[in-house]
Amino acid sequence: QVRLVESGGGLVQTGGSLRLSCTASGRTFTAYAAGWFRQAPGKEREFVAARGWSTLETYYSDSVKGRFTISRDAAKNAFYLQMNGLEPGDTAVYYCAAGETLARSARYYDYWGQGTQVTVSS
Repeated sequence: QVRLVESGGGLVQTGGSLRLSCTASGRTFTAYAAGWFRQAPGKEREFVAARGWSTLETYYSDSVKGRFTISRDAAKNAFYLQMNGLEPGDTAVYYCAAGETLARSARYYDYWGQGTQVTVSS
């Protein structure tokens, strides 16, 4: 079993930056893909970014490409989402996820964090 714990959310002004962290416990991540999703009030959960744990392959949604970066630290069994140039439209609860397949669809991810709120003020 894998347990994911997120941190790093908060309130930031338009144009600001935040770094979300997701730390895994229970087993090592060498065979997993890591992803970030978000859900705004009244909207469905949407894909943000993903990467293979052992590869350099990354996926980004069009809305965050060029502003957000997903990375990982194998030694800490953790992965991150660096968010720059934040906009009010980025306001949502952000979830980290892990699964055996690198994908944009949430159905491929078996393990989920509890979510962390990101609020961007205008």
